[in-house]
Amino acid sequence: MIERIIEWSARNGFLVGFATVLILVWGVWAVWQTPLDALPDLSDVQVIVFTEWPGRSPDLIEDQITYPIVTAMLGTPRIRYVRGQSFLGLSFVYIVFEDGTDMYWARSRVMEYLQGVAGKLPEGVSPILGPDATGVGWVFQYALVDESGQYDLAELRAFQDWYLRYWLQSVPGVAEVASIGGFVKQYQVQIDPVKLQAYGLSLRRVIDAIRRSNHEVGGRVIEASEREYMVRGRGYIRSLEDIRIVPLGTDHQGTPITVADVATVALGPDMRRGVAELDGKGEVVGGIVIMRYGENALAVIDRVKAKLREIAPSIPEGIQIIPVYDRSDLILRAIATLKEKLLEVSVVVSAITLVFLFHVRSALVAILLLPVAILLSFIAMFYLGITSNVMSLAGIAIAVGAMVDATVVMV
Repeated sequence: MIERIIEWSARNGFLVGFATVLILVWGVWAVWQTPLDALPDLSDVQVIVFTEWPGRSPDLIEDQITYPIVTAMLGTPRIRYVRGQSFLGLSFVYIVFEDGTDMYWARSRVMEYLQGVAGKLPEGVSPILGPDATGVGWVFQYALVDESGQYDLAELRAFQDWYLRYWLQSVPGVAEVASIGGFVKQYQVQIDPVKLQAYGLSLRRVIDAIRRSNHEVGGRVIEASEREYMVRGRGYIRSLEDIRIVPLGTDHQGTPITVADVATVALGPDMRRGVAELDGKGEVVGGIVIMRYGENALAVIDRVKAKLREIAPSIPEGIQIIPVYDRSDLILRAIATLKEKLLEVSVVVSAITLVFLFHVRSALVAILLLPVAILLSFIAMFYLGITSNVMSLAGIAIAVGAMVDATVVMV
């Protein structure tokens, strides 16, 4: 069989050469199209459902949120298993699908089944889906540092949450930008229970009054002098004083009772359960860039860096964005290693063939086999959905040695 193939190839040199050139072009195209990453993605096809119910105990979260969602997800098609976790004020449900299931098909099925369980959840509770990413989606991380001392941690966190995060989320291939560190500013209403009882008010009344006062209303229009004036009631809370003057009712003398009469209103940080620190110099604010499922990690990182350079003039003076994790370094080192090993093997094979055979054409057979075989590997990787990562590239580098041995023996 092998003799016939060799004989046919020798007689049809033009066809063999044309096929080789075609494979080379096809292989080069596959190299550029194959996603690059540092680590192989071995994670399951998974959809995460996240639900927040602040202040509730884990057992209450389990009974009223986690359990209804888990039981509803058990009927999802192509499912392997469902796992739920309940924490203080938080619920996580992990739906794992069979291998080969399309990620976005799975997410649409989960959304469909969540519609059926929405009526069973407590009022005001809305489950949301996690980002369309995998376990190896963490590709880039940065820290915000203010060496000038103009901004505190709360201001840095506000800049990260309301500006920088949205800039980076607009980058193609980015699924989410998670914020870490710093302080999240909030309006804090610290109620005095003694005063509340003295006025005969309940905590629910204070909450409802503040909620009703933080919205706008609209009417129709008023016609005057051949003009129309839009009627609009503006009531959004814009300062601490706006909360202090919210009316709660009246006392027995008809005097209005406000929030300031029963509580202290201040601007403070939200409760946090972790910090971010850089090089032991103190706390910082940072962000984690999560790559979207199926994207090219190296291309996404390059686009994120380009976006950071683009928005650099818009960043407040004194704030520096310092990369603290960049997976592209590992990806580029892996590619450089493969190139180096391929060059070394080619030189060694050429030297061995020339020394022992003393024949240039025989050496060319072994040398030309290596790039063709590697390009064939990339064609297979592209159509099988395998990324170019440390493991796959190392496998190619190891296989180069076996191919060289076989070629030398055949020659």
